[in-house]
Amino acid sequence: MYTETVLLKDFIMKGRAFLTAMAMMISVITTGTSAVAGNYIARDHLVVDLRFGVEWLRCSVGQIWNGTTCVGEIILLNHEEIEQAITQANEQLGEGWRLPTLEELEALICEDCTQPMIDAEYFPATAGEPYWTGEVNGMATRHYFSVNFFNGWTYGRYFPTQPLAVRFVRDRHRSK
Repeated sequence: MYTETVLLKDFIMKGRAFLTAMAMMISVITTGTSAVAGNYIARDHLVVDLRFGVEWLRCSVGQIWNGTTCVGEIILLNHEEIEQAITQANEQLGEGWRLPTLEELEALICEDCTQPMIDAEYFPATAGEPYWTGEVNGMATRHYFSVNFFNGWTYGRYFPTQPLAVRFVRDRHRSK
């Protein structure tokens, strides 16, 4: 009887912890943070993100900034190809380019925007599809996180061999 009571208490405590974690996760998903235009400064082909202290390329990989908008075809890349693209970006645009963190990329979601769910003034011609982050899913370590600008959802289910859209970022306070 004592063992059954302890097991039942243990089960209830774990159940409460699980429900609390789920409630927090649902709260984050449903309330989210929406991109605020006051957090950004556009500078030619770059967008300065004041919240995270980073610079974004305005255009997705494969596109170029023509002074007004992003033109060209977005190229979907896997992680091996991303490494090559980062090397090329570092050679052509200066050092420090990388994939964004999950938090950085999620912060670009604009809940008040139509699809794609990103501020088109700062990030024009963004595809309404998943974009890579550089973060591994800790619950399924063979997968990486992505952020989908079609619906604003985050996914942790893509293998690094799968091709997705890419937008590079770099830290503003770099050593020279």
